[in-house]
Amino acid sequence: MEPVLIALLFANAVFNAVVWPRFYVRVAKDPRAKDAAGKATPFLIVHTVLIGLALALALASLIAAIAALVS
Repeated sequence: MEPVLIALLFANAVFNAVVWPRFYVRVAKDPRAKDAAGKATPFLIVHTVLIGLALALALASLIAAIAALVS
């Protein structure tokens, strides 16, 4: 069972590291991301925070997978 969990943690880390940065590029280009003065809107801020959290979880998954692998 442990190898399956390690593989899931690695898969989660890779998925989050690949998908979310690309999503940020799309969100940043969205017309709702900035107001007329070019200032970030709540739309961009919320998505940036969510993407940051997803990337933090990816890092935590990677660290957990490596720790499980070497133990």
